[in-house]
Amino acid sequence: MGKDIAKCVLWSSLYIAFLVWSRSWWGFLFLPFIIDLYITRFINWGWWKELENPVTRTIMSWLDAIVFALVAVYFVNIYFFQNYVIPSSSLEKSLLVGDYLFVSKTGYGVRKPMTPLSMPLTQHTLPLFGCKSYLEKPRWDYERIHARRVPLNDIVVFNYPAGDTVALNFPNEDYYSIAYELGRQYLSARFSLSTDSMTAVEKYRYFSEMKRIGKEYIAANPLEFGQVVSRPVDRRENYVKRCVGTPGQTLEIRDRIVYLDGKANKEPDYVQYNYMVELKVNQLPADFVKLIGLSRDDEMGLYRSGICPLTAQMAEQMRARTDLVDHIEMVKPASGEFLYPQNGGYGWTCDNYGPIRIPAKGQSIDLTLENLPIYERPIAVYEGNRLEVTPDGTIKINGKETTRYTFKMDYYWMMGDNRHNSADSRYWGFVPEDHIVGKPVMIWFSRDADYGLFKGGIRWNRLFRWVEGIK
Repeated sequence: MGKDIAKCVLWSSLYIAFLVWSRSWWGFLFLPFIIDLYITRFINWGWWKELENPVTRTIMSWLDAIVFALVAVYFVNIYFFQNYVIPSSSLEKSLLVGDYLFVSKTGYGVRKPMTPLSMPLTQHTLPLFGCKSYLEKPRWDYERIHARRVPLNDIVVFNYPAGDTVALNFPNEDYYSIAYELGRQYLSARFSLSTDSMTAVEKYRYFSEMKRIGKEYIAANPLEFGQVVSRPVDRRENYVKRCVGTPGQTLEIRDRIVYLDGKANKEPDYVQYNYMVELKVNQLPADFVKLIGLSRDDEMGLYRSGICPLTAQMAEQMRARTDLVDHIEMVKPASGEFLYPQNGGYGWTCDNYGPIRIPAKGQSIDLTLENLPIYERPIAVYEGNRLEVTPDGTIKINGKETTRYTFKMDYYWMMGDNRHNSADSRYWGFVPEDHIVGKPVMIWFSRDADYGLFKGGIRWNRLFRWVEGIK
């Protein structure tokens, strides 16, 4: 009995400490169950041990162990650490495709689950079954324990902001980009219009009609696009990028360089841009490809199109090989219709973008039809207001005419280090604070899919490397 009391005191103390730390006061409702498990025993917790059938006892013992493991993993995954693998090249050569990361959930304060009833180790879909891995209810409001702002230039894991709506046949594509493109095709096929000659009201309504047409087309063609679903914040896809703009700053990109409040921000050490490369040979030597760190996908892209993402060092290494390379120069991207905000018509490019002010909690901005496209998504979607523009151009929020808005959350601007090959804030806008998942702290494993597992496939020099040192 003394051992049981000691165990009860130990686990109860740890549980209470966790509840106080996490400010989860409702959790005290479950404290009597811990006491009953060790002392009062009103509930027969080990009932399956009394079964006569040994096979059933064995099965139940395994189920008991699995349930305990899932509960433990759930709490560790929600409150402390999460595994994340780099799926795309948007952060190369800082983080590589195939890097496995330990992501600290405490780095910027622990975000409490907003959809608490979910299957551990799944984001939004159950493998094999293809159904949701979480229950829509209960749904809790956003709350972060011991919250801290994300420092400038940190690498951050966050939920994909534009992932609130997804066409399931195109799960990895931006639903809103699809809608705008469909609407743009429809309108351009029927009207010869230029937004340059439009008034601010006409331009806003033109782009609103474009989006409406696209969304209706997607909804009317489920065989092509699949079911259109909405996802809560913490069930949207996880992305990893670098924070290059923090709340309250004014960001502008001039000739590829990010400026914050007029001052140039340091580029990442391994920043990449697309280069046009004219080769003298049909194929680069394998030893040279491996020396400069060119991935197989990038190498194949070079042979197909002549364009390849390179760091400054890689570009110099290529330029020095006059026996292989005839000419090399950086690509200058044209104006992008898919840049955020797609209903702005500002004529920006991914190399020359903005200026754009990043919203900060408690700060107010003057709203006009010219800047409304930039801020309508934070106002209407992320902060849950009803936003409308009347036929005469009056802006109304929650039914009240206004020319000013005060933000309820902090926002961030995230970009990849592979600047010409990264779907980032330049394409889908601000990252609200409630979308921040955590901070990558360590690369615990790294696998290069271009090579066999025991033929150079394991990047031994990256194992147990601290992400903090990757600037």
